[in-house]
Amino acid sequence: MKKVEVLKRYVLFIIGLFFAGIGVAFTKHGELGVSPISSVANVMSCKFTFFSIGSWLILWNCVMILGQILILRKDFKLYQFLQIPLSFLFGFFTDFGMWLASFIPVPNYFIKLLMLSIGIVVLAFGIALSVIANVIMNSGEAIVKAIADKTGFEFGNVKVAFDISCVTLALVLSLLFFDFQIVGIREGTILSALCTGFVVKFFSRHLREGLEKVLKMAAILQN
Repeated sequence: MKKVEVLKRYVLFIIGLFFAGIGVAFTKHGELGVSPISSVANVMSCKFTFFSIGSWLILWNCVMILGQILILRKDFKLYQFLQIPLSFLFGFFTDFGMWLASFIPVPNYFIKLLMLSIGIVVLAFGIALSVIANVIMNSGEAIVKAIADKTGFEFGNVKVAFDISCVTLALVLSLLFFDFQIVGIREGTILSALCTGFVVKFFSRHLREGLEKVLKMAAILQN
C-alpha cells in the first residue's frame, strides 16, 4: 500500500475508535451494563471512582496487550505496540463521550434502554470503521486472535469464550467489591453481546465498498 493510503487507513481507524468510545460512554450512561469486553473496566470504575471509565479502559487494554506479549512471545510484532497509544486515545474518547452523555437526563427505564440502543449502534459503527481500515486490531480483538493462533481454535469460538470470561471476571469482582451485589453488569451487557456483531456486519456490508474506493483513491492519485 502507498503511504498516503496507509495514513488514510489509520485516520479511519482513529475515527472508528472515536465512535466506539462514544458508544461505550452512552451504554455506560444508560446504566444497564456495557459490552462484555468493557465490563471489567466498568466494574472497576464503579468501585474505584478516582479513575474514570476511560482510564480503567486504558489499563484494561494494557493488560490485554501484556497478555498478547505473553501468549505470542517472539511472534508479537513491533507494530503491535501501536495498540498502546491507540488505547489511550480510546480511553480519552470514552471520557469525552461520558461528558457529552452527562447532558442527557436518564429519568426512566425507557430512556436507559434508548441510551443502550444508541450506544450499541454507535459502538458497532465505530468497530465497522476500524475493521474496514484494516491496519491494526484493537486490543480486545488482538488478544482473541493471539489465543486462536496459538491454540488452533476458530476465532469466533475464542471470541465467545473470551467475552464470557470477561463477564465472569467482572461478575466475580462485583461480588467481591460490593458485598455480593451485582454492579455494572446488567441486561445491557447481554444485549450488547447479542446485537453488536449483527450491527457491525450491517455497517460493514453497506460501507465497505464506498470507503475502500476513497482509501484506494489516494494510491491512484499518487501514481
